[in-house]
Order: sequence, then C-alpha cells, then structure tokens
Amino acid sequence: MLTEKQLIKNCQQGIKTSQYELVSRYGGQLLSVARRYVPDQATAKDILQESLIRIFANIDNYKFTGSFEGWMRIITVRCALAHLRKAHRAYEVEMNPVNSDPSIDPSVYNQMGMEELIGLIQQLPDGFRAVFNLREVDGHTHAEIAEILGITESTSRSQLTRAKKILGKLWLNQQSVNAVTSQKIRS
Repeated sequence: MLTEKQLIKNCQQGIKTSQYELVSRYGGQLLSVARRYVPDQATAKDILQESLIRIFANIDNYKFTGSFEGWMRIITVRCALAHLRKAHRAYEVEMNPVNSDPSIDPSVYNQMGMEELIGLIQQLPDGFRAVFNLREVDGHTHAEIAEILGITESTSRSQLTRAKKILGKLWLNQQSVNAVTSQKIRS
C-alpha cells in the first residue's frame, strides 16, 4: 500500500492505478461530504464525480502543506455548493418565523447518532442545510459562510439558528413516532 505522499505524487504523474487507489481510499469519505449537502444519493454521486474530476485536474497544485484529505473535502464542498447554485435554489429561504418553543433545545442535535442526524439534516431546506454543514460540520465562521454563499453574516447566523430549531422539532417528531411504534409493538 502506498503512502499518501507517494499516492499523490503518482496521481500527479497520471498513473492510473494510483488514481484508482485514491478513489478507493477516499471516495467514501468524499461521498459522505457531498451527501450532507444534497437530499439524494444520486445527486451526491454526481457531485463526487465532479469533485474527483476537479481533484485530478488540480492535483498538481497540491503543495503537500496541510491535510490532503482536507484539500479534497474543500473541493467537494465547493462542487456541492456549485450544484445547488446551478439548480437555482435560493440560499435565503423564506419561512414563517420560528416559534420559540421552550421545550425544544436547539442543541438537541448533539444527542443524535450520526446516521440519524444526517437523515434529519437532509430534510432541511437547501440554504439551512448548507449553512448548518458549513458551520457545524466543516467549522467555517459566519464571515466565511457569508462569502462562500453570497449572503450576509446575519443571514448565516439566523439560518443556523433556524436550522437547529427545525432539527430539534424533527428529532422530537421522530421520537414521538418511535414511541408510538414501540408501544404498538408491545401491545
């Protein structure tokens, strides 16, 4: 098995077997990144394909500083966001004001398992999903998110707050359904 550095060098030289190994080694992780930004697996696979094309087209620009995986993740996130823009989806979603429900803690997503959280995130409107992923998963600041998405910092903050509240409500709804289902099974 090649080291990451040798794998990158081989890919920079266009060695096909190393390109296949790179896809095999990192494809699943990059697909997961794409999947967080779009609502379906088929679109995520399209984004992965576009990301890999860009990664191989730009691999000569990778200078072995910083994380290679992080570099590829950034390309994948950019491809996902470009896809959302091409699909003419607005990042600033008009919604009714979110009622402040004291029984829902916006940080409830911290209690969820990863698969459960991903499933709920995919139910968010595109703009909320993008902001949530960029801030909470990828760790960008609101200023960076504003620049990436072409929105204001205050819009980024409000969409993050709303996304967390929506996730909390979705989680509570899911818990209610699970409780009813388990009660019926016991009956």
